[in-house]
Amino acid sequence: MMQDVFDSLNDIASPPFRRVMVKSLALTAAVLVLVWIGLDRLALHFVAVNSSWLATLIAWLIGLGLVAGLVLLAAPVSSLVASFFFDEIAAHVEAEIDPQGATGRPAPIVDATLAALRFGALTLLVGLVSLVLLFVPGVGLIAWLAANGYLLGREYFEFAAMRFHSAVEARALRRSNAGAVFVYGVLIAIFVAVPIVNLLTPLFATTLMVRLHRRVAGGQ
Repeated sequence: MMQDVFDSLNDIASPPFRRVMVKSLALTAAVLVLVWIGLDRLALHFVAVNSSWLATLIAWLIGLGLVAGLVLLAAPVSSLVASFFFDEIAAHVEAEIDPQGATGRPAPIVDATLAALRFGALTLLVGLVSLVLLFVPGVGLIAWLAANGYLLGREYFEFAAMRFHSAVEARALRRSNAGAVFVYGVLIAIFVAVPIVNLLTPLFATTLMVRLHRRVAGGQ
């Protein structure tokens, strides 16, 4: 398991992954900037006060709120954007693990798009719920790791498995290896917990789960 973690971390620094990383981070930054501008204009449109100092105070409060919101959105947005590069990342890892082995097939564009949107929405939802749980004494951190570990493990493993199996077969394979998928998911959740670094989560998670899939599926 730890060897898979180390190999996945090494992959992130390799040239093929750096290219994907640059594209993913650039698109993520562009999306977040557009969201910032849109929400800022929308908020200011509904705020009209005569006092200049009060207007300035409100503008600052809106700005702080937007910063907090974008910090929360950064991980799901990066996951959503990077999911469109999933097959490119997975193909590199598969070739690295077994150059002579079978290569997975990209998911149909419609399925890939729907899966990406679902994953982004689920990531945001679980992030919001687990953020609330963080403030529950004695439960917060464990609940956060468990919720994110389950979600991230499930989604990334199924992404990797569906390059070789149907969606039904991928879910069945995940269920039959639920323990390993969850543990690897928790490792991804720990990665998510590190600010800034968590923007690279999709790259790390993809390489990690491709390796796990190869282990449990017997190399395809």
